[in-house]
Amino acid sequence: MLHEYGFDFYEKMAHWSFDEFGIHEECLTDWDLYGLLKALATKDSRILDLGTAGGEKIFSFFPDCAEILGTDFSPAMIATARAALAKSGRKNISFRVMDNLRMDVPDEHFDIITARHTCTDAAQVFKALRPGGHFLIRGVDKYDCWGLKLIFGGGQEYNEPVPISIVEYEGLLNAGFADVELVPIHTREFFKDRGMFKAFLETVPILEGVCGDGEPVNEALLDEYIAKNTIGGRIILYRNYYGISARKLG
Repeated sequence: MLHEYGFDFYEKMAHWSFDEFGIHEECLTDWDLYGLLKALATKDSRILDLGTAGGEKIFSFFPDCAEILGTDFSPAMIATARAALAKSGRKNISFRVMDNLRMDVPDEHFDIITARHTCTDAAQVFKALRPGGHFLIRGVDKYDCWGLKLIFGGGQEYNEPVPISIVEYEGLLNAGFADVELVPIHTREFFKDRGMFKAFLETVPILEGVCGDGEPVNEALLDEYIAKNTIGGRIILYRNYYGISARKLG
């Protein structure tokens, strides 16, 4: 569902930033995709970033290495990434449009593949990695914003019988990956006022199927959530992500 919903959403979001909501985030779990990436990479590494969006994470957090390819299935996002690349002057980075579920990259080419909040196909990733290569994932799980979803009676992955983290974990094992580790990641996001929080929910797909993407939020249900989740004048949204690391035996 995320893959189908995502194209239109990210095409519209190509020149937009979460910064406008003034969100303060606190991470409660010691699992950092970028820390792992930097620990694994060398100056000779070839890295593929799936679902790169506008390339912001590559420019800010990726290590300097031989090659970095960022891909996204949104042409608008890739256009944004290429504009940033032209300004950066970097020669080891490239961007192109690609569907993660129809990968067209060379076999056994990359040392590390990363994916954040995007759909992937474990078998295709396995094929693209060199022996000994690593796959790092950070995703959004079923129980993300669960207190909010319970009040609204729906949202992303609400009716899925198995959390996507478990589906991905099993998919990696079935594809032949070794040393597969799954780590729950818990964070808290703080919003300074009701207006910012409402605008956020009407923009992002957390309440997909209930509201969001321009659809109005139910005001009474919004106030019910805020009344139960406000501390020190700030509204809290509890986020549930997951991190996965896996290795292709070499």
